[in-house]
Amino acid sequence: MNNHLKIAYRSLLKNKGYTAINIIGLSTAIVAVLFIGIWIHNQFLYDNFYPNKTSIYKLFNRSESQGQIHVSDITMAPAAAILKSEYPEVEYSARLYWSTESLITTGDTKVKSEGNEVDPDFIKIFSFPVVEGSSDNMLNSPNNIVLTAHLAKSLFGDTPALNKVVQFDSGESYKVSGVLEDLPSYTDFNFKYLVPLSENKTKDYGSNWNTNTYYTFLRLKAGSDVEQFNTKISSLVRDNAADLKGTSVFLYPQSKTHLYSKFKNGVPNGGKIDQIRLVGVIGLLILIIACINFVNLSTARAQKRSKEVGVRKIVGATKFVLVQQFLTESILLTIISGTTALFIALGTLPLFNRILGQTLFIEWSNPIIWAILLLFLLLTGLLAGIYPAFVLSTIQPIKSLKVNIKRSRLLNFREVLVILQFSIAVILIIATMVIRQQITFAGEREVGYHADQLIEIPIEGNIEQHYQAIKTELLNNRTASHITRTGWTVTADNASSSGNFSWEKATPDQQKNTVFTILRISGDDFVPTLGLTLLEGRDINYENLPADSTAVLLNETAIKTMGLENPIGKYFKWGDATFTIVGIVKDYISGSPYQPVRPLLIHPSKRYLQSMLIRTNEQFDTRQNLAQIETVIKKFNPNYPFNYQFVNEQFARKFKQQEQIGNLTFVFSLLAIIISCLGLFGLAAYITETRTKEIGIRKVLGASINNINILLSKDFIKLVIIAILIGTPIAWWGMNQWLKDFAYRIHIGWWLIASAGIIAVIVALVTVNVQSLRAARTNPIKSLRDE
Repeated sequence: MNNHLKIAYRSLLKNKGYTAINIIGLSTAIVAVLFIGIWIHNQFLYDNFYPNKTSIYKLFNRSESQGQIHVSDITMAPAAAILKSEYPEVEYSARLYWSTESLITTGDTKVKSEGNEVDPDFIKIFSFPVVEGSSDNMLNSPNNIVLTAHLAKSLFGDTPALNKVVQFDSGESYKVSGVLEDLPSYTDFNFKYLVPLSENKTKDYGSNWNTNTYYTFLRLKAGSDVEQFNTKISSLVRDNAADLKGTSVFLYPQSKTHLYSKFKNGVPNGGKIDQIRLVGVIGLLILIIACINFVNLSTARAQKRSKEVGVRKIVGATKFVLVQQFLTESILLTIISGTTALFIALGTLPLFNRILGQTLFIEWSNPIIWAILLLFLLLTGLLAGIYPAFVLSTIQPIKSLKVNIKRSRLLNFREVLVILQFSIAVILIIATMVIRQQITFAGEREVGYHADQLIEIPIEGNIEQHYQAIKTELLNNRTASHITRTGWTVTADNASSSGNFSWEKATPDQQKNTVFTILRISGDDFVPTLGLTLLEGRDINYENLPADSTAVLLNETAIKTMGLENPIGKYFKWGDATFTIVGIVKDYISGSPYQPVRPLLIHPSKRYLQSMLIRTNEQFDTRQNLAQIETVIKKFNPNYPFNYQFVNEQFARKFKQQEQIGNLTFVFSLLAIIISCLGLFGLAAYITETRTKEIGIRKVLGASINNINILLSKDFIKLVIIAILIGTPIAWWGMNQWLKDFAYRIHIGWWLIASAGIIAVIVALVTVNVQSLRAARTNPIKSLRDE
């Protein structure tokens, strides 16, 4: 083995150019695979760290509408209690209400933090690591609060937080009953504190089966069969709500909700796992490209190494010994490349995190990680070196000592590899362009409201109490043109939804299957504040017309779903309550920009209004408007920091997940192109070297630099064109499969395919021309000298 290592080291050192190209190519590929591996590892960590993860489930409801089965993880309030009390398989059950931000005060310390209202069993279900207190009784009292370690330190410094008292912006006092470790980055929970569900919410929603308001989590007892349990609870909703015959509930593993969250017609159908597979395939393709480089360059050097092989065979070397030698060279080169890649990855990880917009985590102290990395390098070395090793070891001594060797078979094989390499590059170029086009397409989709000049401010502290005064002052000083309040943010993905509706000429099927997204508003200037298009009727004016307490607005999709003609003034029943349709607004996007708009019901309320929307005066500078709004808000709500968001920026965040995939694809496609160019550069350099005398003779006979350049380039361009013809249909099919997940999607046009082909040809031409021009400019006297 020592002898093999010495010879391998000397061989790599002797052929510095070949070694450099291979190390750069393999290092780049390994860096890409490392980053992809770290990203995938982080995705699989999500909500998979709980001690009882195999017993923890999330409750979903399944409902039928317009011939389609829809699934949602927002569920009805009574389900959690009934599941625990009536089904012995359930050990714990708990609801979680929407995340809210609150100002928490202790003494002179004030901290704005995000938290949730939950049922007491929530902490027991997930067994969060405890720093202070006991998880058995942390939330058993309505005025208990549980903090995370970071928030506890922000409030109390290094002193114990247990049994200390904090005040909320609402005026309520809570006693700290426990401190949990900070949540890791790989969880979909984002709370910094937990408090018991308020009595108001429990009273309003506690027995209502028709409104979906909470996330519900359960932990089953050991040995419970979840499939059998799902069969048992399938009729739970029907047994408790006679008017919801088309709705059922089922449990879904919490450990799968991050990766397998997409449902199609009622059954699981992928989710983020599809993106992981896409990125994983990209990583594999990049590695294949790098290995192709190694194989191409190794087989191209077969003639140079044939004499070495012949001499070694004559002095007694067996085929097995030669295979060992060449595999040792390959693995040594891979280990050098891997070590280089590791340092590059560590140095560029912060940049990669910025590109992704998230912080990736890897347990470098875990020996399993290092074992996997070493195994990966060894397998890569074997994958890259196995073919060249067997090819070189089979060279016959007599033929190897001749001046020329027939190499047509090797050349043909190298052509196949170049075609494969550039086919992969074309596929990645098309994938990058399609993903970018889809993001742009969805971003330019008509949202249905005017997001510019629209600012959203959370209703907290004294804002609700002084709302009318704030509104009057901002309108009077012309900072704002319109102001209103809503129950959800404008861009909310998971707003409340409900069924149990009826209307004139509604069929039983419509009443059973129609589910509306519900938006609560204050009933003052809603339409002009958002800049909605009022198609029929008028806006709700609950602030000035008390009779509008039963008025509702519907969107276009709702009217089409209901099949109503001349809807203005018609009655609309929601359970036992009767409403009057006063206006129809044009559809606008509040959820995913990639999905169809759902039926929307907008109704007035004086409770649970969480956001104040302000349409600022476009005649003034944005900074001036913000300064004026801050002055007024601070005047009436002095104890709170001024907190605001631009609605257009909120909407832009909806593209974060797809942009992340787009960024990954772009970065790794660029790396794939660079690696392909390195291989092509090395192969062109070698072929140019073998044709040095031919080039010299051609120049003596009058060939121009352009003639020589075309001669050396045309063979490679033919290979790239074949690669385009192979890669294009594969990319077209694959990206059409990816686009199927989007209701609003682009169509892959011929121009996009043509652009990818042109890019591939240009890249190949530039790479080959660097070598061909250099060879064409060489003095023929030098090239025609004897060896």
